[in-house]
Amino acid sequence: MSSKQQKTLLEMNRGESGVIVSLSGGNGFCNRMENLGIRPGKTVTKICSQPLNGPIQIRIDNIQIAIGRGMANKIIVECES
Repeated sequence: MSSKQQKTLLEMNRGESGVIVSLSGGNGFCNRMENLGIRPGKTVTKICSQPLNGPIQIRIDNIQIAIGRGMANKIIVECES
């Protein structure tokens, strides 16, 4: 039986997928994410995270995007565990 676990995009493992639950940032951050297609209800997959505090690469709607770790830490995702 699988249970769902909430974590930030930064905490997700490589190759893990989940549904975005919420964005925990201000209006500017939420607008920026909306423009990138990152919004609650979308399925996101973490492709990899670059070493030395580099960006996080994700796939959403068959588009690959790199975002900073600070941004990734504000995106709450519900994953199957």
